[in-house]
This record gives sequence, C-alpha cells and structure tokens, in this order.
Amino acid sequence: MTTPDQAMTYPFPDGHRLEVPTEFAELRAKCPVQRVALPYGGEGWLVTRQAEVRTVLGDPRFSRAATVQADVPRTKEWLNPGGDILSLDPPEHSRLRRLVSGAFSRRNVELWRPRIEDLVGELVADMRAAGPPVDLVAAFSMPLPVTVICEMLGVPAADRHLFERFSELLFSGTGVAAEEVQQAAVSLMAYLTEHVARHRAEPQDDLLSQLIAARDEDEGRLTEEELVSLGVTILAAGHETTANAIANFVYTLLTEGLWSGLVERPERLDTAVEELLRHVPLGGSESLPRIATEDVELAGTTVCEGEAVFPAMVSANFDDAVFTDPQLLDLDRNHNPHLAFGYGPHFCLGAQLARTEIRIALGTLLREFPELRLAVPQPEVVWRAETALIRGPRHLPVAW
Repeated sequence: MTTPDQAMTYPFPDGHRLEVPTEFAELRAKCPVQRVALPYGGEGWLVTRQAEVRTVLGDPRFSRAATVQADVPRTKEWLNPGGDILSLDPPEHSRLRRLVSGAFSRRNVELWRPRIEDLVGELVADMRAAGPPVDLVAAFSMPLPVTVICEMLGVPAADRHLFERFSELLFSGTGVAAEEVQQAAVSLMAYLTEHVARHRAEPQDDLLSQLIAARDEDEGRLTEEELVSLGVTILAAGHETTANAIANFVYTLLTEGLWSGLVERPERLDTAVEELLRHVPLGGSESLPRIATEDVELAGTTVCEGEAVFPAMVSANFDDAVFTDPQLLDLDRNHNPHLAFGYGPHFCLGAQLARTEIRIALGTLLREFPELRLAVPQPEVVWRAETALIRGPRHLPVAW
C-alpha cells in the first residue's frame, strides 16, 4: 500500500468483470482519499468510502462543468465535449433536470408498467418459440430497455442501431479513438436534429414532443442544442445500463446458486433487486471526475483547488461502516442505502424506470423459467472488453 500522496495506477485491473477490485477494501481502511495516476491527463484523487463519496457527489465545490474541454485526469482518451446534462452544475443542471424529471417520476413510470409487462411477455414468448439455447442479451435484456426508451422518445425501433453504436463507443473506455467517438456523436446529433424537426411538425404523445413544446413556448427554458443533447443522452444512457444490469443479475443469480431460492420465494424480489444493485458492479471504472473549485478537506486529506476527484461508487457500496457483511450477497438485506444510481444533483434520472424494468424482467424470468441455467460453462461466457466503462456479458447463452 502506498501513502495517500504516492500515486497508484488507476483504474485497477479486473480479475473478472463482476468482481470488485481488492484494492478498494484496503483503501477504505487505510487511505480513503488516495492519489492515483490516470491513463490520460495526469493524477487525481480516488475517494472510496461512502461518506466521502457522498460529499464529492453532493457538494457544489466539486464541479462537473469544470471538466468540459479540459485536459483533466480521466480514464478515456477523449476530452469531455460538454453540452449534455451530465456535464452541467446547478443551476443550469437543475433547469434541464426539471424539464425531464416528471417523465421519469414514480407516477409516470407506473403508467408505463402495462407496456413494459407486455414487452416482457412478448420477448419471453419469442424466447420460447426460438427454443433453448437463447442468447439472453440479444433476445431479452437489450431489446427491452431499447424499445421502452425508443417509445418514450418516439424513435422508430428500426433506427436504434444509430444510438446503439454511439453507446457502444461511448462506454467502451480506452482503446477507441476520439475521432471515432466524435463521428458517431455527430451522426447521432444529426439524426436527433431531424427527428426533432419531424416531431415539431407532427407532435406526438411522447417525452420528446413535451420537450419541444417547452422549448418553443419559452426559449429561455431550453435551447435547441440542449433539446437535441437531452435526446441523445436519454437514448444512450436509457438502455445501456439497464440492459447490462439485467444480464449481470441473471448471471449472478445463476452462478451463485440463488436462482431457485428466489423462484421459491418471489416475495423477496424487491429486496433482491436492491441487493443486486448494490453488490454487482455495473461500472468498470469511475469515468466522471469532478474538479475541486476550492481547497476541500476529505478524510484528513486536502484536495486542492483545480484537482480532479474520482468518487468510487462501486467501493462505497461495500463500505463496512454502512453495510453489515458487505461482501455477502444477501437477498434479504433490508437496510440498503447503496449508491448504484449515484447521489446528489446528478442522481440518475432514470432510476425509477430502471428499477421497474429490472423487477418486471427478473420477476417474469423467474416465473416463466424456474429451471433457467447457463447453456455454456461459466468460463465460456463472453464479456465486454476489459476496458469497457460498463460491465456486462456480450452474450449470455441460457437454457431451460
């Protein structure tokens, strides 16, 4: 173990895509604010305990906007281009968030429940018709959130390849040229610009039409560029994380021998989903640094103005000061203040939608396929590239 100001190389190597690096536990115990050397942009601070992670995520002295077009420490080659809601600080961030938060509220998501249930039923029927083995990613976990988010924004399902490719590049981490990401982003922005124009000419009953109305009725609330960028962000982020979470959770339940127990006690589903969200890491590394706008003390270490900070939510979810036996995957865990959806101003807008999709998806699979199993030996499951910023199997063959 180094001292806090002796830089460790970060991100830590992953032995398995769903394992949490062992370095986090030692850092939480000894150096909760640790100097790290990033692949690009130099050195920053890695924060690993939940209390300090919450501070970084919620304290306005740590800025996302300060990373825009800046050569800050980061895990990927390209600079943060800005222009999206993830790169804004309050009050600009709050203004945009208010425009879309209603669409993802608990009440509105409940209105989508029948449609989500219908989609899940259709996908399950298609799986049965195809017969085992079936790639759960291609047949189920990816098309479900893709279809939902497309319908929310009025995007034809036939056009989904446009934003799926952008998402794949955006979340790939290192190894992808900045020019390739930029080209994909330009193509998707051009598509959304045309899509907005069509919706403006013929309004629909969907989220995008609501945003267009907000833009046209009061130009001070939303610029045209912000409107298009919001569409891009919602499309990209609205399916990639949920799709991988569903596949990861099925894989974990099957390989940990927990599937049959949940089949027998389906009333545990809600607590099980929250525990899976806590225990199964979705992010391979922290890719959204904050910049300190003034000197801030964290756990006895001074983070100086202008320095980058990486709040490790994966580590915070295993903090034994917060969770009893955090290494144990306990599907009956009731006290579960995890940070799977973040914290503070940038708490995931789609958290309620994601929870609903995951619960309906897992609940249906458990009911319809009580004897589900991997169709290949566990070591043969093909995972996304190790550099990917979102973890998940590329293919998950299952049988029943």
